[in-house]
Amino acid sequence: MGQINLPGNPPIPVILRRSARARRLSLRLSRLDGRVTLTLPKGVSEAEGRDFVLSKESWLRAHLDQQQAEVPVTHGALLPLHGADLPIRPGSGRAVRLTETALEVPGHQDQVPRRVQAFVKTLARDRLAEASDRYSQALGRPYTRLTLRDTRSRWGSCTADGGLMYSWRLILAPPAVLDYVAAHEVAHLAEMNHSPAFWAVVERLYGDWKAPRRWLRTQGPQLHRYRFD
Repeated sequence: MGQINLPGNPPIPVILRRSARARRLSLRLSRLDGRVTLTLPKGVSEAEGRDFVLSKESWLRAHLDQQQAEVPVTHGALLPLHGADLPIRPGSGRAVRLTETALEVPGHQDQVPRRVQAFVKTLARDRLAEASDRYSQALGRPYTRLTLRDTRSRWGSCTADGGLMYSWRLILAPPAVLDYVAAHEVAHLAEMNHSPAFWAVVERLYGDWKAPRRWLRTQGPQLHRYRFD
């Protein structure tokens, strides 16, 4: 795997990936981290690939411009909790406090990201555990454990021994989306696949799942904009 740089302001690094199975040149822009990948079929030179990228420059820059910038989590920033944008404001005492209109975070500015992340993870665990328990009881199948991670490739997973894993960033999504992901993963306790039988279980547990699934595909990547470091 190599790399070329598309000149301009700013220059755009393009990762080169060769594929024996690819039949044509293809350019992919990741919605998660903005990485650009060019797939080269067998027999296509790097020079041909560079020309292809140059021919797509306008399209590429337009889409990169549309991607929203990262949001440092600090006093003054807006953070979506349960899908509603709340301002992060200075607070008193020692504990983070969630009100109807703001997230109040005490301490120095440097402490805010870490404190907010700890608070958000606890909130996410509580909501995901509640939703998982509810759907697990409705299904009649228990899960063995629940873990949280900050994953980019998936919002949740279910292991063969009944372990559920979720991205804690789901707490930043609308409640219906978090509930859908919980129902999706719990449904895997009965069907470890994505067959029609599996989707029938999801629908029985959750109802019409198409809208929250579509939200995750179109809006979900934006949840990774928020930086807690």
